[in-house]
This record gives sequence, C-alpha cells and structure tokens, in this order.
Amino acid sequence: MKICVVGLGYVGLPLAVVFGKKQKTYGFDIKQERIDELKQSIDSTDELSTDDFVGSDVEFSSDPAIISKCDFIIVAVPTPIDDAKKPDLRPLISASKTVGQNLSKGAVVVYESTVYPGCTESDCVPVLEKESGLVHKEDFFVGYSPERINPGDKEHTVDKIVKVVSGCDEKTLETVASVYSSIITAGVHKASSIMVAEAAKIIENTQRDINIALMNELKMIFDKMGINTEDVLEAAGTKWNFLKFTPGLVGGHCIGVDPYYLAYESEKVGHHPAIILAGRHINDDMAKYEAGRIVKHVTSNGNSVSKILLLGATFKPNVPDTRNSKVNDLAKELKTYGFEVVLCEPHVESKELFGFSNVSVDDLKGYDFVVKVVDHDCFKDVKCDYEILK
Repeated sequence: MKICVVGLGYVGLPLAVVFGKKQKTYGFDIKQERIDELKQSIDSTDELSTDDFVGSDVEFSSDPAIISKCDFIIVAVPTPIDDAKKPDLRPLISASKTVGQNLSKGAVVVYESTVYPGCTESDCVPVLEKESGLVHKEDFFVGYSPERINPGDKEHTVDKIVKVVSGCDEKTLETVASVYSSIITAGVHKASSIMVAEAAKIIENTQRDINIALMNELKMIFDKMGINTEDVLEAAGTKWNFLKFTPGLVGGHCIGVDPYYLAYESEKVGHHPAIILAGRHINDDMAKYEAGRIVKHVTSNGNSVSKILLLGATFKPNVPDTRNSKVNDLAKELKTYGFEVVLCEPHVESKELFGFSNVSVDDLKGYDFVVKVVDHDCFKDVKCDYEILK
C-alpha cells in the first residue's frame, strides 16, 4: 500500500523513515521549515541522526495533495491539553480535515495520537466523512495504533516495540496489522476494538503518572522526617517485586498530559477519577514544592543569595524537548521569591527559554546558588548546591 505519514514530529518522523527503508513513503507536515530541514536529513528533535536517513525513500512535503496519492494514511499529530487541563483536539481535528479533503476512496486512515477511548470514531471519523464526502466502512476505513515513542531512547526504537493495532472491522484490522508487521520486528498485538486500543495506550502513561506521584508524596513525607529518600528506595528495591519508580518533576507531552484525557472522558460517563486526579495534583505541584525546598535551603545556610542557576530545562535528561517542562514552573516560582533565575540548557540553542536567559555550559561562574534540575550527562562533573531527586 502507498503510505503517507501526517505529522513529522517525535512520533511521525521515525515511523516514516522506517517505512521508507521498506518502500516509497510520503511524509506530510504543515511546517515548511520542518520539511526543509528533513529534506537535508536534519532532525532538530535529535531523535534521528543524519545516518538514520540513509537508505530511506521518503518524499517530504508540506503540500497536502500528496495525501491523495496514498491509500494508507497514518496521523501522528500532538494531542495537548488547554489551560483548563481539558483535551485540546484542535491539531487532531485540523489534521483530520486535511486528510478528509485529500482522501481517496478505499483508503485506510490510522490514528496514532493519544486520545480518550472513543475519540477516533466519535470525533475524527465525522470530520473525515464531512470533508471527503465519503462514507465510513463503505468508502474508507479507520484504525488506531497508539504510538509508543520514548524521546531520547535509542534502544527502544519504533521498530523494536510491540505495536498495538486495531481496526473498524476485521478486514481493516488485518490490513493495519499487515502494514505495521512489515517494519515492526517486535511484532504486533491485535486489539479487539479501536476503543480497547485507545484505552490501553492512555492507561500506560496514567499508571506511570500515579506511581511517580506516590514516590513524590513519599519524598514529601521523608523530607519532613529527615530521611534520605534515595536511601529508602535503594533499601526497598532489594525486594524482588518492588517497582522501580523515583520522585521528580513530571513533564513532557505524555505522562503529564494523557491522564487528563482519561479523566475528562471518565467525568463524561459519570465517574469521578479520584486517584488519577490526585496523582496529577501531586505531580503538578512538585515544582512549587521543590521551589519551597530550595528557598529553605538557601535561607538556612546564612549566605546572601540573589542569583540562582538552574541546570537543565528540558522535561527529561539528554533530549532537547521542553514540552510541558516543569522547569518552567520551577523557575517562575523561584522568581516570585525575588531571585534572579538563569537557566543552563545546552540541548537547546536559544539564548532564552521560558522568558529566562539560557547560558552556555562553559559559562557557569558567578552564581550564588546552583541547582541541578535535569540530570544531563554534561552536568556530571558540575558542582551544585542542591539537586532535585529524579
């Protein structure tokens, strides 16, 4: 089948390049600057190196007409939340409109974006039908295969992770499974329905979020008791079935966002998701908590501190991804205490991040207090006054 990947970010690009090593593949993105860099085998997200593009036959374009050339279309666009922490489906609906306007009869459209159960068929399919004038399950078909990309992870790449696949009917399921099986060496898992596949994806990150929230709450308790949390986790971890989670700032586009999608749909069907929202509340407040700890540490040593340097600004180590980074919240919270806050994020070229100066890793002198927030490899030998436990 002729394949087109719509959305060439952290999820779509690796997928398109892997498909391109098997067959001619088309990649569409609305950002022309993104297309221009990809044509030069440059990936500003650092997920792929220049060598990764070698041997991959992908035609990158910002012209949506290329979608009409294909009969297997994969939509991999962001699904963020708004300021009220409600699902923001605008990128997904916009992509569905574009696909619908260029949809060929008989085509299969597969969504990879993380959504709440029912979104693909209830929110996306009507848009495809309206824009194309075609009828679902007669003229075109849909599937859902959730992305499992872990930014910065060079071991668990897209082809080495089991792929959950689903379809609107049995024939579509087999088609989706066959297409993905051509590139996924780890194999595919056929979900019994699209809603099952959507639900499976969203609970993966919800489970992690809740476990990290538990670790963060334990850290708060142990801080008050004067107990070292790292030592506690090391001791508890000697038991064979103790789950390895650690406290820290929970940012990024997945763990800090996906649970809100499930909570939103849960409320719609009449269930208040108490544990899910409690975990989100704890994790969302960790930046404020750590800011308070830093201030207490600063004032307790008796030194005069006016300028604080934060080492790291991305949402996790060794990646340039600042999406939903809680370092933003931490810096702004410290600023409310009257401190001048400066960031050092070597993985981002900009000299300003979140409204704060971003200095070079070679220019770390002259700061009253240094906090390691993100454990980048380049900070391994940098002396700091406080470290946020990851």
